[in-house]
Amino acid sequence: MLRTDKFHDECGVVAIFAHPEAEKLAYLGLHALQHRGQESAGIVTSDGLNLKPHKAMGLVADIFTEDVLAKMRGRLAIGHTRYSTAGDSALLNAQPILVQSNKGAMAVAHNGNLTNAADVRQRLERQGSIFQTNSDTEVIVHLIAMSKEHTLPGAMADALRRVEGAFSLVMMSPDRIFAARDPRAFRPLAMGRIPALEGQKRDTIVFASETCAFDLIGATYERDVKPGELVVVGPEGITSRVYAAEAPQSSCIFEHVYFSRPDSMVFGRPVQTSREELGRQLAREAPVEADIVVPVPDSGVTAAVGYAAESGIPFRFGLIRNHYVGRTFIEPSQSVRDFGVKLKLNPVRALLEGKRVVLIDDSIVRGTTSRKIVRMIRSAGAKEVHMRISCPPTISPCFYGVDTPSKNQLIAANKSVEEIREYIGADSLSYLSLEGLKKACGEGEKTSYCSACYTGSYPTTIVDVEEILPASAARR
Repeated sequence: MLRTDKFHDECGVVAIFAHPEAEKLAYLGLHALQHRGQESAGIVTSDGLNLKPHKAMGLVADIFTEDVLAKMRGRLAIGHTRYSTAGDSALLNAQPILVQSNKGAMAVAHNGNLTNAADVRQRLERQGSIFQTNSDTEVIVHLIAMSKEHTLPGAMADALRRVEGAFSLVMMSPDRIFAARDPRAFRPLAMGRIPALEGQKRDTIVFASETCAFDLIGATYERDVKPGELVVVGPEGITSRVYAAEAPQSSCIFEHVYFSRPDSMVFGRPVQTSREELGRQLAREAPVEADIVVPVPDSGVTAAVGYAAESGIPFRFGLIRNHYVGRTFIEPSQSVRDFGVKLKLNPVRALLEGKRVVLIDDSIVRGTTSRKIVRMIRSAGAKEVHMRISCPPTISPCFYGVDTPSKNQLIAANKSVEEIREYIGADSLSYLSLEGLKKACGEGEKTSYCSACYTGSYPTTIVDVEEILPASAARR
């Protein structure tokens, strides 16, 4: 009941090289990326000789206490925070994955999804590989170990050429940090720097899924890891190699619509800028006579600011979010209608009563939550409710590292806009056009986007990973 009716990016990654408290910086970085995954988290550190892991189910701040971090002191660290689907909530799939191999000790953390994971895994198992998890990330580890390349960077490059799909990776050996992105740059991965502290010989190099992690640890954003690039940071400095030629860029546009924090720079563009422009463009495309603009918190707030600014209709917080909803709750024995939504949101009757409301959200997935929210606003006395969505109708699942329902569960894949409007009970419903979405997110300026969830046209050949792996386990 408490699982939101949203798409979920399934993880965030962070890496730290050359800092006397690398474990604490990794912890803080993961804390900043907690929105990218709340099911499990892990950190692996190195003192230059040995790798020390700790991972558990739960939130970052609950897992990494002062006592835990004190036992993990190191100068290098990588970390991972993860969101999982139902049936895949298990510690064995928590990351980073740490192994001892013929290439030495190494740890890997992955944001994305390998679309050929099942095919590669089946082939590896026929050759004698024994898998310890049902995560597609472990395929990369086996490919590295089996590579005929003699150096670890060479083996990593060789392995990455053999997988397809979306991957932003941070990896480590006892004395090096590695970062890589797939040739299409589906998922974000940024590189930053912390100036050397007094007594330190070198700057600290950091990597993270989003630049908001840099702000918390005092790092300066330098650049994104390039598509098809493997960056190696070690005692000799920073080196880079192109392990694969760039393919047509297909960065996930939903990072700008919903996944990333507004204070992050993603794909070279401020998320705040994109989201406000989404709202402005939506106001141009779908104007309506109304008294107030109300966001669905928190996902619709920034787009609602843009819609209000462009339309001239006052912005109001007509829904208040409870940020302290835990994972367990006691429901009254006499069932309360829309109980799950009411735990999270409550209408401000004084603002809504007698008003024509423009309700702004980033997406409609199944439609069940939108229906309850519209009903809630009407019950608070709103005269009209006009739903506006800051992206196009979502008609296809994602196979590039996003937890999405199957197509038959996506309301826009099975109903017309008018049928959806009738189902959710709004007086009117409009979505942003695909052209408006791309324009608002600056397509063509610095990046090109994947919009397969809105078109059903995928930039890669999709291999059915469910042939071998359960759907909930295959995505990462």
